[in-house]
Amino acid sequence: MFVTDIRKEFYEVVANQRVVLLVASDMDALCACKILQALFHCDQVQYTLVPVTGWQDLGTAFLEHKEQFRYFVLINCGANVDLLEMLQPDDDSIFFICDTHRPVDVVNVYNDTQIKLLIKQDDDLGVPSYDDIFRDEDDDEEGGDSGNESDESSEPTGKRRRFDEGAVERRIERQRARREWEARRREILFDYEQYEYHGTSVSRKMLFSSFCRWAIIGLTDQWVHDKITNMKYVTDIATMQRHVSRHNHRNEDEENSLSIDCMRISFEYDLRLTLYQHWSLYESICNSSYTSCNFKLWTLNGQKKLQEFLADMGLPLIQVRQKYNSMDMSIKENLRDVIEESANKYGMKDIRIQTFGVHFGFKNRFLASDIVHATAALLESTEKDESDSNNFIKALDSLSRCNIERLHHGIELAKKKLIAIQQTVASCICTNLILSQGPFLYCYLMEGTPDVKLFSKPMALILLCKYLLKAFVHSTRNKRCKLLPLIMAAPKDVEKGTVIVVGIPPESDTSDKKNFFGRAFEKAAESTSSRTLHDHFDTSIMELKTEDRSKFLDALITLLS
Repeated sequence: MFVTDIRKEFYEVVANQRVVLLVASDMDALCACKILQALFHCDQVQYTLVPVTGWQDLGTAFLEHKEQFRYFVLINCGANVDLLEMLQPDDDSIFFICDTHRPVDVVNVYNDTQIKLLIKQDDDLGVPSYDDIFRDEDDDEEGGDSGNESDESSEPTGKRRRFDEGAVERRIERQRARREWEARRREILFDYEQYEYHGTSVSRKMLFSSFCRWAIIGLTDQWVHDKITNMKYVTDIATMQRHVSRHNHRNEDEENSLSIDCMRISFEYDLRLTLYQHWSLYESICNSSYTSCNFKLWTLNGQKKLQEFLADMGLPLIQVRQKYNSMDMSIKENLRDVIEESANKYGMKDIRIQTFGVHFGFKNRFLASDIVHATAALLESTEKDESDSNNFIKALDSLSRCNIERLHHGIELAKKKLIAIQQTVASCICTNLILSQGPFLYCYLMEGTPDVKLFSKPMALILLCKYLLKAFVHSTRNKRCKLLPLIMAAPKDVEKGTVIVVGIPPESDTSDKKNFFGRAFEKAAESTSSRTLHDHFDTSIMELKTEDRSKFLDALITLLS
């Protein structure tokens, strides 16, 4: 059941209860969690926070807490499965689900007792009507066949036979109608469930009062990881701009002006150069997918074109190669305009993007995308082999203003990650590791590939996958291949002999970001008895036994051809 008034039907209900927060390991979920934590802290609500990385974690966490708690809040997980069927909870357990994963399971939509969906209904959900997918068993029993039981002595034989024939015909007609209804139901559900995509950011849905910063970061995460269309991003950014303007308006008069040390959020039209304010301009251009793919920096011609681009801007190399903070003020003052002017000459018409900046005094300034990259790097850190829970807590802490040092550490990790991605993309393109398998492109990272451990993590592998597909589209001359989706696999656990597999839709500016690989993976695994683990909340991510890879791919080719 959809919750229409989030304050009354959700927050006021849980405010006087003990609550379990089950939070998925992604940036948007972390931001929504920070908003709820701040609210719970203000109102002294008792809660237990449990990070969950997949369905198994979710099931285990529920079993551990179901005796002590009645109310469970699921953030960025739980909407796209029949939750009651999976968890088998007691009748008094209540689940509040705030999730961007689509499509929403129909049982969750039409359960009005235990499932409460904190989901924006003006998203294009396309939920089938109740009568099309649910049917009361009583409908099949109506017009019973009591005529068969009639006493032989009270009815002539011929009449009874005619009566029996009529009852049989009615039964056959009902069975035929039911088969037609079931066939139509299967077709409706197939159309509804075949594509996976993402809706409005959960942190934006949780936006109460003045928690704009976290909602902005959650929305930016959807854009950075290419989960929503550009039109959706622009629309939601405009909504957030109105929130920010309203909260900033109170600081305009002197009486209410804030100290320079206070946090300030500003709407900006900034460059699509990753982490450039915390890096050198040269390294940012080389490691941003937008500029790297447009210049084709994995080629000698691309490197030459980059030098020409820098010369066209008239920026001295010594300035471009040193950290942004050390560049001359005279250059930084109009740097964005200079870059935009030169970028237009090289076909990069949209090098500037609508975003937000956050300022902590004079020293610390971050774009929303900087925080996304830094926190994501902390969340999937492979340093010291720390547990997923420890990484989760560190990433969550980095979103607090009092942990600026941790955020800076995340930025350093993000730089290493981006360099690893860029080098892996260049290697895959130059050694022709991307193969056309007919209905899709395929790339496998071999064990021993530099930084392969980093790409055993879902977010890092998806970022690499999207970067690689964009680079391939810019470099190939095969028009058909430019329209194909990409499947990528990387070693997950060498000891267990497993690989992580992800599938992404074709690269296109007009793409609706809908992904059909989730259902395709399930059917291919089922038809070949491949040993797979579909544990991730995104159905287009799965684990597979290494020795089953060939037969799984063959089945996938057959299925999608």
